[in-house]
Amino acid sequence: MTKAGSKGGNLRDKLDGNELDLSLSDLNEVPVKELAALPKATVLDLSCNKLTTLPSDFCGLTHLVKLDLSKNKLRQLPADFGRLVNLQHLDLLNNRLVTLPVSFAQLKSLKWLDLKDNPLDPVLAKVAGDCLDEKQCKQCANKVLQHMKAVQADQERERQRRLEIDREAEKKWEAKQRAKEAQERELRKREKAEEKERRRKEYDALKAAKREQEKKPKKETNQAPKSKSSSRPRKPPPRKHTRSWAVLKLLLLLLLCVAGGLVACRVTELQQQPLCTSVNTIYDNAVRGLRSHDILQWVLQTDSQQ
Repeated sequence: MTKAGSKGGNLRDKLDGNELDLSLSDLNEVPVKELAALPKATVLDLSCNKLTTLPSDFCGLTHLVKLDLSKNKLRQLPADFGRLVNLQHLDLLNNRLVTLPVSFAQLKSLKWLDLKDNPLDPVLAKVAGDCLDEKQCKQCANKVLQHMKAVQADQERERQRRLEIDREAEKKWEAKQRAKEAQERELRKREKAEEKERRRKEYDALKAAKREQEKKPKKETNQAPKSKSSSRPRKPPPRKHTRSWAVLKLLLLLLLCVAGGLVACRVTELQQQPLCTSVNTIYDNAVRGLRSHDILQWVLQTDSQQ
């Protein structure tokens, strides 16, 4: 393995097979673009530099199998550090790491891990262990992966719970909005109905007023002749059947005259006069003719019996 003691230089000159050693290079940042151009460099040594962070582009070096970042000043790893899916060996000795990114759980190929001399979170430090030999470092890799998977699952559950809470809140808000819109629709419907009813009443009132106006002239014309007739002397109502009464009176008078002449001709001395003789003859013939009628004879007999 070829080592470089200063910054710069051609990285290809430092590539020994598939190993690239940039330790003790006094690097403040990682030359990601240059490293990406070396896909055959599956082993990368960046130990003993002054690195405080790793750029997010660093996680694009997915061809890395072994990575040494020990004895730097790293405070955290990139959030998508889990993209280095081919990584099997990772040395983070003597940095300033407190936690690991959740994506660390995606490093399914990781077999060896050293986290000594870092101010780790107590829970993570207990899981990682001492890592004093090869066996403990392998156990550290396995336990930390399991722990990070559990953390990832917890975070996923928490995310789902928050999503569910947000969905419930959104549903409540939507239900509230629907209720509000329904109330507004009902209010508009009621106002529309009230406006319609008001217009109908106004229309009915106008029709009634129009009918009253149409009736007034008729009443006035009917009342006008009455007022005139009240000022004039009242005429007696016309007599009905006046002509019939006159004819009837004339007939009665004529009957009385005939009856009087007949009585005079039969009772008084005038019966010997030629005129009375003719009258008496006519009367006798009439009486005989009437007596010959059966019904009238029956009536006369009944009267004579009574």
